[in-house]
Amino acid sequence: MPSSNTPSSPDDPFSAEAPGRPTPPEAPELIWLRPERTGRGPRPAHSRSSIAAAAIGIADAEGMDAVSMRRVAGVLGAGTMSLYNYVPKKEHLLDLMLDATAAEYRLPPGPTGDVRADLAALAHQQLAIFRRHPWLPALVLARPGIGPNALRYTDHFLAVTAPTGLSGGARMEAMAMFNGFICQFAQYEQTAAAGAKWQAELVGYLGRAAMSGDYPHLAQAFATQGPPAAPDTTFERTLERVIRAVLTP
Repeated sequence: MPSSNTPSSPDDPFSAEAPGRPTPPEAPELIWLRPERTGRGPRPAHSRSSIAAAAIGIADAEGMDAVSMRRVAGVLGAGTMSLYNYVPKKEHLLDLMLDATAAEYRLPPGPTGDVRADLAALAHQQLAIFRRHPWLPALVLARPGIGPNALRYTDHFLAVTAPTGLSGGARMEAMAMFNGFICQFAQYEQTAAAGAKWQAELVGYLGRAAMSGDYPHLAQAFATQGPPAAPDTTFERTLERVIRAVLTP
């Protein structure tokens, strides 16, 4: 998936030169600071949520490379340029997509008081969301989610980890580590599933390196390593280590 700061091509519908694009100089950069409706005129034909849902559907089916305002407009049966009234910039669309997926969390009314159990439940929800949207982990790692649903998740994480005694800043750092692990694990799963040949070659390559005598610690690790565990088993084992780190003041 291209980074959110990938330069636009001349025919990119998100290009800064796109004609008729309403971007007054005084408009806030963050889409969350822009009102969705001004309260004047007829009711809009579309909404940010419908645009995000259409973009997510395209990304789920074909990957992020397939997402463009033209494709989104086609799904919605709208004119491409008319959607710029709702989403003036590519970054805005990415932000809307991120926040729409964050709405998929089913968070309880409050923490149970069992920090370990609450974090494990949150991790399993996040991994399930990433598995539903294979393009999402890369976007989460590249761009912070700060929309209303992402803030709801953040507030819940801070509430869950309050009993640890860590400061607010330390808990924010812990959340970044926690989320980063799950993102990386989801990406690893995708790579393993898509590249069985590459995976087999990697195991063989590392095995030969371990046997060469040049990497004694790697050789020791290979000697004590059993057969590859199922992905869910690996996730549970590694998640436990991450949670222990979160719980450590």
